[in-house]
Amino acid sequence: MESFCCPRCGNKDPRYIGYRKGIPYCRLCLPYNGKEVDQDFKVRNSISLELEYPLSPKQEEVAQKVKQLLISKQNVLIHAVTGAGKTELVYYSMAMFLASKKHVGFATPRKDVVIDLVPRIKEAFPSARTIAVYGGHSSLINGDIIVLTTHQLYRYPSFFDLLIVDEIDAFPYKGDYLLKSFFRRSVRGNYVLLSATPSEEDIKEIKKDHGQVITLFERYHHGLLPLPVYKKINPLTGILVLVKELRRLVKLKKPVFLFVPTIALGQKVYGLISLIVPNGFFVSSKEEERKIAIQRFKNGELSYLVTTSILERGVTVRDLQVLVYQADHVLYNQAALVQIAGRVGRKIGATSGEVIFFAEEENKAIKGAIDEINRYNKRSHLL
Repeated sequence: MESFCCPRCGNKDPRYIGYRKGIPYCRLCLPYNGKEVDQDFKVRNSISLELEYPLSPKQEEVAQKVKQLLISKQNVLIHAVTGAGKTELVYYSMAMFLASKKHVGFATPRKDVVIDLVPRIKEAFPSARTIAVYGGHSSLINGDIIVLTTHQLYRYPSFFDLLIVDEIDAFPYKGDYLLKSFFRRSVRGNYVLLSATPSEEDIKEIKKDHGQVITLFERYHHGLLPLPVYKKINPLTGILVLVKELRRLVKLKKPVFLFVPTIALGQKVYGLISLIVPNGFFVSSKEEERKIAIQRFKNGELSYLVTTSILERGVTVRDLQVLVYQADHVLYNQAALVQIAGRVGRKIGATSGEVIFFAEEENKAIKGAIDEINRYNKRSHLL
């Protein structure tokens, strides 16, 4: 019997193939069975880019280079530091494809980032029908610009003439065979990958695909990346040291993200520090009030948020300071710590801030993150 290959995800592994009345089906992507895009959907005429601010000289250079590579049918990986303005680097390319009435998608692993991106893209392309597609929000899946989670790519087989995939290093996309397969099968033209911390494997893969890596080690406001400081703690007094630093920053009226590695630890830490430092909130992937809490924090109604890695990406807050408790935890690798540190100093007029890693030991991930940020800053100086 000829081996079965799933038409949706490409799975050939017999361990994940079942049979119903003698007909094979794939158990790997079985949950992904919602409606698919209308392949005959037509993109509107005369969609143009309307940026209300200029790109920096380095952003302009990279954006033009990406556009030229796509014209020559090459795929691209943009390796840009946190706060470089990665989204803006693909606007020229998006405008070029839309002008030819081509299908454009912008995918990212997390729903929160999709929600944050849509208004920004709508502002840049006001005449386009820009839609958001994610779990629980998929009644409308046809649009001129489709912003979606990587889980939803299964709805778009061989559809996108240009697909941008942001945060390829982020959970749950990183290392997930199924999501990567959805990505590959949704592209009929070219793609652009975005990452602040691509792995060696990511770089090898794009080169194997005859693509190019373009780097940008300068933030759009030309400020340096805030360099984290390691602060040694012990199991008995660690929480007291943490509270002392949090109180200091809150008294300075600085908004603070306090990162913790797990939900259980976050609940415990918040339960303790909220007794001493009021006006905070705990958010995680399981917190239903997360969206409201984040908005209250942005409005200045909350002084700090205790958070898991759910706020590691996609949320920008002016003058933010970052504390990381148990930064030596196994869940914090070098890339995660670099991303967390990158939350700080992202706004013009507030380009600096504090990042403190609290840990019992300065492990490989902590040292690596500090060294990596140091290297980025030195490269930025040389630009």
